[in-house]
Amino acid sequence: MAQPQLSESVAALLRDRIMSGQLRPGERIRLEEIAQETGLSITPVREALLMLRAEDMVELQPRRGHVVAPLSRQDILDVFGLQGDIAGELAARVAAGITPDQLGELRRQHEKLRRAAQSRQVTRVEQLEFEFHRGINRLAGARKLSWMLRAAMRYTPTHFYAADPEWRAAMVTDHDALLDALEAGDPAAIRPIMARHFTDGAQRLVKHLDGLGIWS
Repeated sequence: MAQPQLSESVAALLRDRIMSGQLRPGERIRLEEIAQETGLSITPVREALLMLRAEDMVELQPRRGHVVAPLSRQDILDVFGLQGDIAGELAARVAAGITPDQLGELRRQHEKLRRAAQSRQVTRVEQLEFEFHRGINRLAGARKLSWMLRAAMRYTPTHFYAADPEWRAAMVTDHDALLDALEAGDPAAIRPIMARHFTDGAQRLVKHLDGLGIWS
């Protein structure tokens, strides 16, 4: 069996392409081409496609092989709405008991992210955005709910967002508001902030896919 990190790296690459419209619903995914592009053997590519089948991102069709599964505007709104609900609940729980040291660490993480966003370090923005939200989720102490959020977040094309200067600016603003609400210990204020954060992501992605004619 291929090393899990190899299969996951291929799956992450294909997820991002599917959700950003580079691979369209019904389009065939050829194992040999992906293996050649990534410099890997067929085995991790095949295992990555098995992961994506389990996530309903690809389908295995007779005589065609693996193709991108159907995707609709409502699918995106549903998934991002779910992300916002779960993330809002986790952050609201953190607000009820966050310590000054924990808040200080989140603010330090956010400042790193702000600098990366301002200097257009796309890959670093992807990494730091993930770490910032993971830090909040860990403080919530809700393992199963956090797992559910990670599963839903697989549908997020992180590179697409990190490369968008408007999204980066909105992300910084949302994080500032989130940190202020955490400092104030205000769970009620946090949920709409998180909802806006993820709703904005859904609207940006739908608009992008509309422009590509992805639904045709």
